[in-house]
Amino acid sequence: MILTNNIIKENLKEYSNKNTKICREIKKGNLTKIINGLYETDSSVNGYLLAGSIYGPSYLSFDFALSYYGLIPEKVTAFTSATCNKKKKKIYNNKFGTYLYRDVPTKVYPLGINLIEEGNYSYQIATPEKALCDKLYTLSPLKNMKELENLLFNDLRIDMDEFSKLDLHDIEELSNSYNSTNVNLLYKYMRRRENE
Repeated sequence: MILTNNIIKENLKEYSNKNTKICREIKKGNLTKIINGLYETDSSVNGYLLAGSIYGPSYLSFDFALSYYGLIPEKVTAFTSATCNKKKKKIYNNKFGTYLYRDVPTKVYPLGINLIEEGNYSYQIATPEKALCDKLYTLSPLKNMKELENLLFNDLRIDMDEFSKLDLHDIEELSNSYNSTNVNLLYKYMRRRENE
């Protein structure tokens, strides 16, 4: 369970030196520090369950979500998340892993996000369509569909079967909000493939 410093101190009302007690609990392994002021009671919890609490608002996306959905073959070791209006990338490292955060356009931020409940935790993750659009948004603009196809299937190694399951309507809706050459190319490419 994720606990804030204030919640822990509230539970330690009877202790005169709460910070010393917190340090002891960390040494005993009862608490694991996530970031300053934020702790986890289960040191074996999956790191992605903590991503939204570390820096937010945010949702898991980019490479982590692409791997999660089987769109890319690689196992991703960093927990990559999208934010908005932060104006800079953020990186956090802790016992649970490496957490990377970067902006997507404010207009597109609330679209295509799933809320997943897992045990006592909940987390937000981009849909497969949104994760791919987020990824493409972060890359240098491509010139044409041939470049896009090369990027998707050679550079990113997107799984062809999983790619064919993506929803064209969702991609169209997203492409209208990104104002991104790459995302627009993706929509055109998918529409062309569907009409072939």
